[in-house]
Amino acid sequence: MQIDRYHITSSNAPFIIAEIALGHEGSLGMAMAYIDLAKSCGASAVKFQMHLAHEESTPWEPWRVPFSHQDKTRFDYWQRTAFLFDEWQKLKHHAEHLGLVFLCSPFSLKACDWLEEMNISAWKVASGEIHNQQLMQRLAQSNKPIILSSGLSRTHEVIGLVKGLQVQKRSVALLHCTTRYPTQAEEVGLNVMEEMHALLPTLPLGLSDHSGEVYPAVLATYLGACIIEVHLTFHHSMFGPDVKSSLTPDQFKEMVRAVNFAHIMRNNPVNKDTQIDQLSCTRIIFSRSLYTQTSLRIGEILTEKHIGYKKPGGGLTYEQKNLILGRKAKKDLPENHCLRVEDFE
Repeated sequence: MQIDRYHITSSNAPFIIAEIALGHEGSLGMAMAYIDLAKSCGASAVKFQMHLAHEESTPWEPWRVPFSHQDKTRFDYWQRTAFLFDEWQKLKHHAEHLGLVFLCSPFSLKACDWLEEMNISAWKVASGEIHNQQLMQRLAQSNKPIILSSGLSRTHEVIGLVKGLQVQKRSVALLHCTTRYPTQAEEVGLNVMEEMHALLPTLPLGLSDHSGEVYPAVLATYLGACIIEVHLTFHHSMFGPDVKSSLTPDQFKEMVRAVNFAHIMRNNPVNKDTQIDQLSCTRIIFSRSLYTQTSLRIGEILTEKHIGYKKPGGGLTYEQKNLILGRKAKKDLPENHCLRVEDFE
């Protein structure tokens, strides 16, 4: 899969998406600030959600998380936090000016039209939209890459969707996801990502994480994830339904460092014997040799009391002491002398 300048494969460093969602609260300035933050934290892409209330919702849509004291309904929330088309264009321009890939999940056909007109690099499909056949048919008509989140799909459902898109020769990636906010450790389920790999071994896989912790992304990378998506917030006292599931800037930066470290580890398997050969000098330093525990005069017979087994290595080993025990010294040997066979008659 190719997204903008990024070749998405497990042999390359993971494509890291900073999910902003509606953390901007409808403020264009705050959305710009989040783009700046994503850049400073080391993200590859920044992602928003395009909710157009009249296109996707009704006034009686239930709250997922009843968090807002200013919006009577979720419909009101979608309206208050929406941007105009030209504002979306400004956000995309700002992200790309900073070198970030701009992504935005559509939740209606009109959102798809707007994003296609903006020439978005790829489609990111939210977990709840995978079963939206109208939306999926619209995305399948495009030649843009499609990233699917699997949080609300059974395995056979998401596998069937992927294979259907592949039949249409669409470029697809699949993200394992748990739609819990936040996701507890026992529900992260990275084994599912491994199961997906077994069923779709050539498919780019990744993790969309809502744990609010660094660890799942790092472990997923070591297991072969080539896309990592996590929510980003300025701090955990911010307003919004996703804050507890988000990483702070310090956490996000640490995750980026750790993910890249895990990627390097995964792609550089070690041959232990070769590694030890390369560490021969270090091995000598940490090894031990036979040394004189006390001084020994010329002609004196070497006994156990004269021998110490000390660092560094490089001389006779403990197993070789019988080569010199009971033999006469050819010369005076000082204390802490590294013993050699040629020191004795």
